[in-house]
Amino acid sequence: MAKVIGIKYKNSAKVYYFDPLEYEFSVGDGAIVETPRGVEYASVVLANKEVDDSEIVQPLKPVIRKATEQDRETLAKNLADKEKALEIIKEKVAEMHLEMKLVDAEYTFDRSKLIFYFTADGRVDFRDLVRVLASIFKTRIDLRQIYERDEIKFCGAIAPCGRECCCATHLSDFKKVSIKMAKVQGLSLNPQKINGVCGRLMCCLDYENEYYSETFKLMPKVGSRVHTPDGEGTVESNDLLSQTARVKIMLKDGSFDIRTYGLEDMHIGERQTAADIEALPDSEV
Repeated sequence: MAKVIGIKYKNSAKVYYFDPLEYEFSVGDGAIVETPRGVEYASVVLANKEVDDSEIVQPLKPVIRKATEQDRETLAKNLADKEKALEIIKEKVAEMHLEMKLVDAEYTFDRSKLIFYFTADGRVDFRDLVRVLASIFKTRIDLRQIYERDEIKFCGAIAPCGRECCCATHLSDFKKVSIKMAKVQGLSLNPQKINGVCGRLMCCLDYENEYYSETFKLMPKVGSRVHTPDGEGTVESNDLLSQTARVKIMLKDGSFDIRTYGLEDMHIGERQTAADIEALPDSEV
């Protein structure tokens, strides 16, 4: 067992464990920590507790110290100065006619680096821009190109469901989301229905995909023949959520009717398989 605290950085939903040393932290406290980017200010989201060694990515780094009032003032100054930095870089980008959209900026806590985040349709040669910015801000400049999902994660937005976007609230990593997930779940492939604010497929398609993929394999193949209490029929469609199928059967008078049956009411000769899922046309969006 090891004693840890859990912290989060700005624009991140991922929790990182650090050794609290002799400090006692409460949720909401600030902590000064060493990261690959340099010294950073982080927010404590998990107070001192013991966790199993298997939950820790070794080596467990120690905090530098508990944040002080002066540290909070430094953080506030960095946040204020980044707004000025954004105004300056936008002017320089316009002057140099660079095809890039500035999204955000941030100083590392110790101001050893100033990071700008931008989006662009392709590669941008910003070497001259970096030299100009370095002469203005007198610190190391880092320009990072981000993409549609990252932009929403930075800025935040309201999703079609009416809640704040998952990427801006709790998702620690972006998972692969593909059109195949929408097809297995029987969703409309209208982009307005399945795309998020970022214009990419909604991250939440992945949340119930395991259930739908497993249920898919229990259902009869569309177009296959099944036996029902009312006779033999042809499967027209499946509803994975209710685990029912719409079956076209021939009545005794020779007419046809489409009726709904549950799995327990059908004798299924040919079920869907994992191979059927793999055979669906797919693309990652």
